[in-house]
Amino acid sequence: MTSDDIAGFFATRDAIDREQYLELDFSFECVGDPREAAAHLCAEQSTAQWKRVGVDEDVRPQFAAKVLEFDARPLPHGFSIPLAHSPQTAGPGAGPGAVHACRATIAHPHGNFGARLPNLLSAICGEGVFFSPGIPLIRLEDVRFPASYLAQFDGPQFGIAGLRAQLQVFNRPIFFGVIKPNIGLPPESFAALGYESWVGGLDIAKDDEMLADMPWCPLAERAALLGAARRRAEAVTGVPKLYLANITDEVDQLVALHDVAVEQGANAVLVNTMPVGLSGVRMLRRHATVPIIAHFPMIAAWSRVPGYGIHSRVMTRLQRLAGCDAIIMPGFGPRMFTPEHEVLENVRACVEPMGTIAPSLPVPGGSDSAATLEAVYRKLGTVDFGFVAGRGIFGHPEGPAAGARNIRDAWSAIGTDVGSAPIH
Repeated sequence: MTSDDIAGFFATRDAIDREQYLELDFSFECVGDPREAAAHLCAEQSTAQWKRVGVDEDVRPQFAAKVLEFDARPLPHGFSIPLAHSPQTAGPGAGPGAVHACRATIAHPHGNFGARLPNLLSAICGEGVFFSPGIPLIRLEDVRFPASYLAQFDGPQFGIAGLRAQLQVFNRPIFFGVIKPNIGLPPESFAALGYESWVGGLDIAKDDEMLADMPWCPLAERAALLGAARRRAEAVTGVPKLYLANITDEVDQLVALHDVAVEQGANAVLVNTMPVGLSGVRMLRRHATVPIIAHFPMIAAWSRVPGYGIHSRVMTRLQRLAGCDAIIMPGFGPRMFTPEHEVLENVRACVEPMGTIAPSLPVPGGSDSAATLEAVYRKLGTVDFGFVAGRGIFGHPEGPAAGARNIRDAWSAIGTDVGSAPIH
């Protein structure tokens, strides 16, 4: 690229109509001229070649992504990740030069893809980003949407307020439990465990994300028995309960499985949003009559390695955009390999203002129990979260009712004034 070509991919916020652009935050390592690498990054994810040969034209003013903020710092020799030194990963046209660590905020015109989640993903984290010349290591750190784009999405149908109203649970976290063993039980035994946990004080008994519509535990029969058990528990306790049925499957089965689960007695559905696909979840949202709860399989493969991939909060924002009422995410503790600050960033992505899109209930989880409840609450500083336990309830030596009571007793023992507050 010439210097004029490079300059065509840089702009200021005052020079663009910000309602027509998403803002994308990237971190990356590049080989050679960092400004040229940033210009290539913009070109590859938007216009690529921006004029025809022999024609006096330039499509960049309408279609090009543009760098709004940019910082590049040379890395000392041997300090960068070794991948950046590999000629196989430097990419064509990168040329020799120092390795720079860069951060860029890029404005991408959403008119290029419209309010279509597959096309959005193809643009902001597709070939044009991860195969950009001179950039062997890159991570999409965050995405922000203007009001004009958000207005084209429905977002959560119930969200935090709707879930609380359905359960009549206020001024405390919503307590989830994963029925265990996760996929190894026939429906009758599965339903008996769910009933015990509800009677003990659990709000939501859920299928594990691994439990599909299986021959040894068919969804229709499971939902019928859990639905009946839920209603008995509601009669005994005098408070509403939710049975969260996993309907993760091929996209063309989602609507039918939703209907089967709800008709038989489930009053919420679980979807593994990344394996199913965000577009499939958005389709389900348009049809669903009950809350949609998201689970996080695949997220670590994209987000765990520092400096490469897609930050988990991007996927959290997109799940909220697609219409998930609650989002289960990797939580605190060593098992989840997720830094505390990243958990908090994901929680914020569920609840911070997002145009007309309602907040989703954040559910940070992973090996939690009554023993971890207070620490999770203190870190979040709010009651607007879901707390999910598995073996902490269903592995209790005295049974699921005692395990659920343990969770409720742990909350009562916190003994502090509680309420909603901003996430730290």
